[in-house]
Amino acid sequence: MNLSELDIEKLEGVANMLKAIAHPMRIAILNLLDKSEKLTVSEIHQSLGIEQSSTSHHLGILKDKGVLTSKRDGKNTYYSLKYDNFAKVIDCIGNCPIH
Repeated sequence: MNLSELDIEKLEGVANMLKAIAHPMRIAILNLLDKSEKLTVSEIHQSLGIEQSSTSHHLGILKDKGVLTSKRDGKNTYYSLKYDNFAKVIDCIGNCPIH
């Protein structure tokens, strides 16, 4: 099997998204957004009980790697999952037995 350059680029993109997701707090953010559809930084940091600066940092990583999208509305920026499939991936892995 020979991978084309396009296949390799796609696989690298997928790997980067998975790396971005691979953090307990980022998974918590994804789970929260899956249930709420869209939230501000303040709503996320208050719901999870973490510092706003830490929340912003995690959101920046997730957005940069294509996991989240954001939309500005006045003073607020709302974050949401870019693709519904992310929630399915987290759910699927969450159902695997942990040893």
